[in-house]
Amino acid sequence: MNIRHHFDDATLMAYASGSLPKGMALLVACHLHWCPECRERVRQAEAVGGALLEQIEPQAMPDNALQQLMARLDDDMAAEVSSLVSPALLPEGVPAPLHHYIRGSLDDLPWKRLGYGVHHVDLNLGGKGTTRLLKIAPGVSVPHHTHTGNELTLILRGSYSDEIGRFSAGDVADLDGEVHHQPIVDTDQDCICLIATDSPLKFTGLMGRLVQPFIGM
Repeated sequence: MNIRHHFDDATLMAYASGSLPKGMALLVACHLHWCPECRERVRQAEAVGGALLEQIEPQAMPDNALQQLMARLDDDMAAEVSSLVSPALLPEGVPAPLHHYIRGSLDDLPWKRLGYGVHHVDLNLGGKGTTRLLKIAPGVSVPHHTHTGNELTLILRGSYSDEIGRFSAGDVADLDGEVHHQPIVDTDQDCICLIATDSPLKFTGLMGRLVQPFIGM
């Protein structure tokens, strides 16, 4: 896998500190499954965070601190067990952290139609923002848009091109409100992406604004 697009430092620092929304943290973990460069950058960020923690004055813990810790450990253990799945047993295009949620092939998911050539599966993770899988047919483009917050996209299968460049399997797009783009699938294969946002997209074209209330993006 030839990964050319990675996260910016702020995203990886937020992941290392545990401050990303759940969907974005899942997406980062999926990219890390494939990307040794970003894994090393996270390791460095965790080392910096550990050094900073050592300089903080100790604070009194709340009475339910142990219960909260054990609940977090249960969630982390489930993800850790999922990550132990042999790469050879994972379906095509499914990193281990995502396999924990979909438990199967991308082709067997209950895809729902969003519009011409576009289908999605909402992972319903709760919390801030939305996390979904998006499948876009060859030659189809997403309406031109920018972002009212942050958007992370991980390519699982296929590829698309936009104003930023070309994104293939393993690549990530780490975008904010300063970016305006219109991704278009540029091969004869469906492009399947994992997308996490912390606020709605902002469509800039008339058609995008008309359909936005119906597609929930």
